[in-house]
Amino acid sequence: MTAGEKAKAKTEQAKGKTKEAAGSAIGNDRMVAEGQAEKSTGDAREAKEKAKDAFKR
Repeated sequence: MTAGEKAKAKTEQAKGKTKEAAGSAIGNDRMVAEGQAEKSTGDAREAKEKAKDAFKR
């Protein structure tokens, strides 16, 4: 996994978690959904990079 892609994945996951928590705290369902989507995007990016690493070996 390249360092840049790993950092992007972790950043997206953190932003998503933060947005999800903030939306939940203020009762904004749309913000919660956006946070979950961002977190999922980060998870998918991380999984893709891990799969690429597994096939390199």
